[in-house]
Amino acid sequence: MGLSTHVLDTMHGTPAAGMGAELYEVQGSEAKLVKRFALNADGRSPDGPLYADGALKAGRYRLVFDVAAYFRGKGAELPDPPFLDRVTLDFGIAHPQQHYHVPLLVSPWSYSTYRGS
Repeated sequence: MGLSTHVLDTMHGTPAAGMGAELYEVQGSEAKLVKRFALNADGRSPDGPLYADGALKAGRYRLVFDVAAYFRGKGAELPDPPFLDRVTLDFGIAHPQQHYHVPLLVSPWSYSTYRGS
């Protein structure tokens, strides 16, 4: 049914509008960039699902989020180097006929993810 993501800025209590992100397909040690995008005002990919119904295939994937750049842009004082720079989430799709939602809750100091609905 597809793949989607949603990022919430837990420092400010808002969606992470404008955060840069990348989606990769991973095979072995190789990662192929599928798309690069900035999150919309709701903290989601701007064009809807990252993969629409029927396009998602079983396999390994990676989402990378530009966390430090986002928080610097919001005026947060970060050390150099930042504790979290780019958050990388590697995950597998075993049942592509189901919907996979990969949310990220993030601050400059911590993050959490899970398989959402």
